Amino acid sequence: MPELPEVEVVRRGLQDHVLGRTLRSLELRGPRVARRHLPGPGDLIARVTDRTVTAVCRRGKYLWLVLSSPADDDIALLLHLGMSGQLLVQPPDAPQEKHLHAIFRFADGGSEVRFVDQRTFGGLALAEPGGDGIPSTIGHIAPDPFDPAFDETAAVANITRRTSAIKRVLLDQRVVSGIGNIYADEALWRARIHGARPADTLTKPAIRRVLGHARDVMAEALTQGGTSFDDLYVHVNGASGYFDRSLAAYGQTGRPCGRCGTPIVRDHFMNRSSFFCPRCQLAPRHRARP
Repeated sequence: MPELPEVEVVRRGLQDHVLGRTLRSLELRGPRVARRHLPGPGDLIARVTDRTVTAVCRRGKYLWLVLSSPADDDIALLLHLGMSGQLLVQPPDAPQEKHLHAIFRFADGGSEVRFVDQRTFGGLALAEPGGDGIPSTIGHIAPDPFDPAFDETAAVANITRRTSAIKRVLLDQRVVSGIGNIYADEALWRARIHGARPADTLTKPAIRRVLGHARDVMAEALTQGGTSFDDLYVHVNGASGYFDRSLAAYGQTGRPCGRCGTPIVRDHFMNRSSFFCPRCQLAPRHRARP
């Protein structure tokens, strides 16, 4: 699933192409793309048509377009990429993609935006902007480390109260958003902390170090267009990110640790994989139950 750097790359690309343009029509294909909009696809299409894109925003892994109309209040069109969603900017006469689910066409007749999703986990939905500008349906999503609203002190205090494994906590978008499996593993490797360590056994400086590494590694990934392992994640122009060449832990099974040379190992964690150095990131001892 695209994480913060990948979604931010897409957000910037969209902003360059759609900001200030008026949506002439939205074509939806198949029943799943608008399934999160309960009034149905017809209502979604009617409400976005003839509105102007005044902002392209992100919180964590969620994107949304702010759509304005002189006759109505602003609305937010949420665009969730799911596991394999792509937002591609294409000329109107470009061949249509195999897994095309939505086409945004604009009044100026220029390039259109296409939502392509092979696994159909992503989709579109409307939401009312909240008081802080965050769509109401994602109000529970915490700020990410790049958000001006992010309060590191509060986040650290929250994490120290949790008994779950630190990696599980990092993946909880209600605690801190934007961090997924890839960048959690990279941050923990940099901090020399095993992902199974209970969060409440870590000191506040250690948690700050993990959050700092998460912010740093995601910033580095952002400069390289994100991480692409296949053609499911791409920029709006179809280009892949290449931060996968810089990964130290994630996906590096059997390769030597960049610090100590010990082979990186892979373990199962929350129906996914974790990658770590067994020497630099010592596994925790099982805590006795009270």
